[in-house]
Amino acid sequence: MADRRENPQLYEINTAQWLYEVSQKNGKWFTLGAVPATEWDRLLAPGFDYVWLMGVWKRSKEGTRIFRESPEWPPFKQYLDTILPGWGENDVAGSPYSIAAYEPDPLIGTWEDLQKARDALNKRSIGLILDFVPNHTAPDHPWVSEHPDYYFMTDRTGYEGKKSKIKDPSLFSRIESEGKTLFIARGKDPNFPAWSDTVQLNYFNPALRKAMLSEMGKIAGYCDGLRCDMAMLVLNDIFARTWGSFSINALPTGEFWEQARAALSGTLLMGEAYWNTEWRLMEMGFDYIYDKTLYDRLRSSSAQEIRLHLAADTGYQKKLVRFLENHDEPRSLAAFGPGRLRAGAALFSTLPGMKLFYHGQLEGKKIKVPVQLVRDVISEALEKDIKAFYERLLSITGQDIFHKGQWRLRDVFPFSDGSHQDLIAYTWKSAGRMKLVVVNLGNGMSQGNIPLPELDRGKDYLFTDELNGRQYPRKGAEVNNEGLHVILDGYQTHIFDVTPE
Repeated sequence: MADRRENPQLYEINTAQWLYEVSQKNGKWFTLGAVPATEWDRLLAPGFDYVWLMGVWKRSKEGTRIFRESPEWPPFKQYLDTILPGWGENDVAGSPYSIAAYEPDPLIGTWEDLQKARDALNKRSIGLILDFVPNHTAPDHPWVSEHPDYYFMTDRTGYEGKKSKIKDPSLFSRIESEGKTLFIARGKDPNFPAWSDTVQLNYFNPALRKAMLSEMGKIAGYCDGLRCDMAMLVLNDIFARTWGSFSINALPTGEFWEQARAALSGTLLMGEAYWNTEWRLMEMGFDYIYDKTLYDRLRSSSAQEIRLHLAADTGYQKKLVRFLENHDEPRSLAAFGPGRLRAGAALFSTLPGMKLFYHGQLEGKKIKVPVQLVRDVISEALEKDIKAFYERLLSITGQDIFHKGQWRLRDVFPFSDGSHQDLIAYTWKSAGRMKLVVVNLGNGMSQGNIPLPELDRGKDYLFTDELNGRQYPRKGAEVNNEGLHVILDGYQTHIFDVTPE
């Protein structure tokens, strides 16, 4: 893994849609290898440490056909009519997570194009992260014909017979392959219906595990890190609960992710994971794991519940991926609204851990564009003040103290009412410098006292809010003893630079 900053900043790009934007802007089509240097340069100002080029692998024609014949297609078309009038069939290329092969999709370019993109990013001290999907492949992946034993299968009797163990035939797809009819399980999360455009890999089979490790090694040669889709699905106990009734074999000893970590010691591993599996996956070698808990609590929980989440061990928090949106979630501006967005953005971007920003988030986009679509809604009206807010925020979070400093959650005590409960406060300290972040997660005015006992009682201090430039002189004895008295309107934030006068 490249030597980059702690608490890094990650930018997720929907690759096909980004290339469409770049091509429209320049008047001709670009693959990854031909993207102008000026477009890569745009990634420098926000201070990103990594770029995740989402959706570079070969998309499935068969998966796309299945999707267009599924019950999901009519409402999908209606949604496209709303957000992209005049769209055509060629605009829908299928899901980037129904992978027909781990090779660049023609929309993206070639292996050489991918290498050029990595070189362009690395030249700017930015690491490249690519997708790895461990749980399933597309139904037209070469393994379906070459290695059908890599998948969960049944025979015609098992699929159609009256005594079949299969209670839900929608779990399986009927696939014609080289003159044979195969009945192969569809990829599945145990809590949701099966994904009809995928087929389920069999982790009971040691040969499959070996083949997947080989694929990981191949694509790791073209990037600095892998974002592992739904990583918890292939944990032994979860996989056995989901698919144990379909297998006569026992799972191999050891966890797949432990094998992956051993085989890819120099590659960053970032995992999408839920269901309280975060710590387990970290112990198996993941460098970063999604923090869906923070996202969900920012959407619907109280500040006190968020504070409890932030009270976890700092070493654990430094391995969490914080976000307000990604390609799976709604656009944050639409989900939170402008006020709550600013509060949530100030909070997540100044916490320990990796901070993920999604393509279009910094510009204030509100329309969620499905990942199956290969062009973006470029005519959307944007809120310029959101863009200006993010530019200011990222100029602050790029400072070394947020990456090298020590983070500490702070107590907030009541002043004259109970409104202090909506305030979250913490400090960053490094080399004699201090930053104090205070976020009001409530929609009304909140106030409270924040003791800072480490400040010298005999000195005067200047608290400069870096978000708006306002300065507040305070005596050290006051903030040391009673605490800094903070008053914030609803969803407002202070990011104080604390210096002795």
